[in-house]
Amino acid sequence: MKGNANAVREARWRSVAKALTWRVIATSTTMGLAYIATRDLKIVGAIGAADVVIKLFFYYVHERAWGRFQAGRNINFKE
Repeated sequence: MKGNANAVREARWRSVAKALTWRVIATSTTMGLAYIATRDLKIVGAIGAADVVIKLFFYYVHERAWGRFQAGRNINFKE
């Protein structure tokens, strides 16, 4: 965005919608692969549930870690 006076910011609801739709796609992919490997719906459900919880936790940790770094942040959009 550097040097772009017409930079567009994304609305929070749009970011949330994108995150939720991506989580559905990613978890469905994991569950599909688990079904191909096991053919057991109970295991597929357990893997899908674990996938959501574990990846949500690691995403949070990842975001917090990146929040500690200042490099690449553009505080003033006009510069």
